[in-house]
Order: sequence, then structure tokens, then C-alpha cells
Amino acid sequence: MPIFEFKCSDCNHTFETLILASDTDQPVCPLCSCKFVEKLISAASFRPNGIPTGSGGFKPPACNPSGGG
Repeated sequence: MPIFEFKCSDCNHTFETLILASDTDQPVCPLCSCKFVEKLISAASFRPNGIPTGSGGFKPPACNPSGGG
């Protein structure tokens, strides 16, 4: 789902909204109805395939600082 995070330039309210490819309207602030909102960069929320829900998510492999292969 393409959910994007925005910040209002007038009231500084941060909000999320679903934006579809077919949408042509610019999002507006839900608090003050301002049309001047800035798209924020957000962390992706996904889980790689094969990772069980209760595992706490993706864990990268351990780093070996000694360089031994």
C-alpha cells in the first residue's frame, strides 16, 4: 500500500495518507485544510518473506571484525 507521510507548512501537523497512482489531487492537512504540505521521507515498513511474525523482524548476519572468513 502506498501510504505517504506529510507535514503541513502552516500548523506543522504530521499525517499519513494513502496515495494511489490514479489520484490527481494534492493532499491537504486534515487539521487546518492547508494545501501546502511537504512529503516526508519515512522508514519502510515491510517484512522480508520467510521471517515469522513473532521473530522480531529481520536480523542481519553477525559481523566478524577479526576478518577471519
